[in-house]
Amino acid sequence: SCNVLQGTLDGSLGAPSSSQDSGSETGSGSNPGSDYAGPKLFVKPSAKSNRHIIVNAISHCCLAGSVNTDLKNRVLEELAKCDANHFLVLFRDAGCQYRGLYVFYPETEEAFKLHGVGPKHITNELCEKFYKYNSGAKSFSEITSTKHLSVSVDAVVLHGSIWKSGKAVVRR
Repeated sequence: SCNVLQGTLDGSLGAPSSSQDSGSETGSGSNPGSDYAGPKLFVKPSAKSNRHIIVNAISHCCLAGSVNTDLKNRVLEELAKCDANHFLVLFRDAGCQYRGLYVFYPETEEAFKLHGVGPKHITNELCEKFYKYNSGAKSFSEITSTKHLSVSVDAVVLHGSIWKSGKAVVRR
């Protein structure tokens, strides 16, 4: 109805030019067809990046300490080479012991190995537990409200059977 009203005022009968700001009487964002300049209500998942969170997690939690310096530097180097937006840390079990680093693609909900030990490809079916990194506490906490990979997940634990079959393949 705003387009029709505005159209009758300027004679354009709701033409596309009615979305232009022709006055402040309608208020900001009250016209659903207008170009909204306020905060975005929906952000594409691929635009979100957890790179800095993963760097902190690897440096201060997963591979902290002088004994892990070489491995930590190799992992951070691989991370720096990759231009992806989202990463996942792979843990062996609930003890949150680092096993690998994966690149996560939200569009397909799949992760591919970048560094470390584990399957080359991770899907929802392989995951048993999901974790979020807390930078303040420098620790991971389990996310119990989800059962699938998403941009809000920073680390995963795979089902135990995956590790058993993986070891048999490695020993060949």
